[in-house]
Amino acid sequence: MYVPFNHDVMKQLLWMSLPALLFFAGCSGNKDQPDAYGTFEATEITVSAMANGKLLQFRVEEGQVLDSGQVVGFVDTTDLFLKKCQATDQRNGTASRIDDLRAQQAVQEQNRDNLLIEHRRVENLLKSGAATQKQMDDINAGLRMAERQIASIRTQFTGVESQVRAGDQQIALLAEAIRNAYIINPVTGTVLTKFAEPDEVVTFGKPLYKIADLREMTLRIYVSGAQLPGIVIGQEVQVRYDKNETENSETTGCISWVSPTAEFTPKTIQTKKERVNLVYAVKVTVKNNGSLKIGMPGEIKLINP
Repeated sequence: MYVPFNHDVMKQLLWMSLPALLFFAGCSGNKDQPDAYGTFEATEITVSAMANGKLLQFRVEEGQVLDSGQVVGFVDTTDLFLKKCQATDQRNGTASRIDDLRAQQAVQEQNRDNLLIEHRRVENLLKSGAATQKQMDDINAGLRMAERQIASIRTQFTGVESQVRAGDQQIALLAEAIRNAYIINPVTGTVLTKFAEPDEVVTFGKPLYKIADLREMTLRIYVSGAQLPGIVIGQEVQVRYDKNETENSETTGCISWVSPTAEFTPKTIQTKKERVNLVYAVKVTVKNNGSLKIGMPGEIKLINP
């Protein structure tokens, strides 16, 4: 039997079922919603000059990948080198006095030994009456003088050896200063910013460039107190970041740090209303395939066991 189509009845049925459709659509969409948002960052190291002088060589360019321990430049060390040569000559000149003192000590010790032999001979003669007391007194006076000379030389030894050690320390300090004039890259990474150019005069502590290891990035996110029980150090999470205007790229990361204290939500993360909420900072370590950049926004989705 033919039943005529009633447009009014159909409209009424659609309006009645719309809330249920929206509910199920919302539920299905929420399942894929991220659990937290944040930005990617890396450990940035600022390499500074450790010597004063003209930057004679500086082989660093922004975006360049440098190896750990690589020498990328050096500061003029002419002044330090001349000071080291002067300190070395002074040290060697002082050390040469030690040989003179040894020779003087040997002479005085030989003189003392001769006087001791003479002392024994005169002592025997004195017993037999073949020598006088004055002869014995003269020998004793000579022995005392020889002992005083030897003691004086030994005292000089102490002073000269102390000067030699001070010279060695001065030379070591200048050698260390010359080594510090060489700019050695501390970590393997990518040069982010360059602050100096060759032939500039730099001072101790002046920043030369900034470098970071971008092979592994950190996504700093913020979670609420309600989410905190589900966050465990070492836990694997799904990390998402922009692929294009409509799509996301996905990878995995590992939670490496959870803040022990709460803080107000950073204003760059949430709306003004949500910024009054207390949240916990969390760091997620992510391997970088070259797509991740410092400051890029990202999000995570907790992986259910």
